[in-house]
Amino acid sequence: MLTRNNTTSDEQTALIFTMDQMGQHAKAASRALAIASPAQKNEALMAMASAILQHEADILAANAIDMANGSDAGLTTAMLDRLELSPARVQAIADSIIAISKLKDPVGDVITAWDRPNGLKIERVRTPLGVIGVIYESRPNVTADAGALCLKSGNAVILRGGSDSVNSSRAIHACLIEGLAKAGLPETCIQLVQTTDRQAVGEMLKGLNGTLNVIVPRGGRSLVERVQKRCACTRLCALRRPLPYLCRCIGQSGNDDRYSDKRKNAAHRRLWLSGNSARRPQSRCHPSDPHAAKLKRKGLRNSCHRRNLYRLSASKIGGG
Repeated sequence: MLTRNNTTSDEQTALIFTMDQMGQHAKAASRALAIASPAQKNEALMAMASAILQHEADILAANAIDMANGSDAGLTTAMLDRLELSPARVQAIADSIIAISKLKDPVGDVITAWDRPNGLKIERVRTPLGVIGVIYESRPNVTADAGALCLKSGNAVILRGGSDSVNSSRAIHACLIEGLAKAGLPETCIQLVQTTDRQAVGEMLKGLNGTLNVIVPRGGRSLVERVQKRCACTRLCALRRPLPYLCRCIGQSGNDDRYSDKRKNAAHRRLWLSGNSARRPQSRCHPSDPHAAKLKRKGLRNSCHRRNLYRLSASKIGGG
C-alpha cells in the first residue's frame, strides 16, 4: 500500500511539472507570436491545412482507434457520430483552417480613436491576450479550429481534448506542428495535453503558475460550470452553451412554404452536436400545421405549448 501511494504521488508530481513546463513554453512562444507578421501566420495556417490533407490516412487511422475504443466503452450513437471522422470531415477541417487564414488579422486593429482637449491622441487597439487554455470534449475538429483561431489572433494555446478523441487529436495536432515549423514559428505556439488524466484539467484551472491568461471551455454545461467555479485565472472566458434545444414557433398561418425548409432544417439536423444527446430533438409548430404529422413520423416531438397557439400572421413571424 505504501509503495502504491508513493507511485501515485510521483505520477502526480510529474504531471504537475509537465503542465507547468507547458505553461512556461507557451508563455515564451506567445511573445514571439505576438509580433509575428500576418503573412507568417497565414503561411503557417495554409501549411497546416495542407498537412491535414496529406496525412488524411493517418488521421482516419487514429480516429478508427478512438471509434473502436468508444464503441467498447459503450458510447451512445450520438457521441460516436460526434467523434467519427470521414474523408469529407477531414476536408472540412482543412477548409475551416483555410477560411481562418483569409480572415482579417485582428492584431493591431484600431477599434476607436479620439483626441483629448490637450491634443493627446488616444487609440484603442486590439492586442493578443497571451496564452489561452482550451478545454473541450470529444470533437476532434476542435483541435484544429481552436489552434488555428488562436494562432490567427496571435495567442499561444494549450489544448486539452476529451479522452475519447485522444488519438484523433494527436494526429491532427501533429499536422498543426508541421505547419508551424514550415512557417518558422515556435512549435510550442500550439500545445496539446497528451495525458487523459483529469488532473491536467485541474492544473489548467489553477492557471499553471500564472502563465495562462484565459480559459475557454468548449463543451457541455457541466464542463462550463466547473470552469466557472474553479478557474483561478485572472481572466475567464466561459462560453455558455445553449439550452438543451432551440425552438421556433410557427402559428396556424405559418403553413406558408417559405417556412418549410426552416422547420425541416431546425428539426432534422444533427442536433446532438450541440450537446442535445440527452433529449429528443423538438420542434414547435401549431398542431394544425401539416408539418406536425411529418415530425411525428420522423420520431420528433412537437412541443408547442397551448399559450403559444396564437393565430400569428406570416408578417409577424417572418417580417413579411
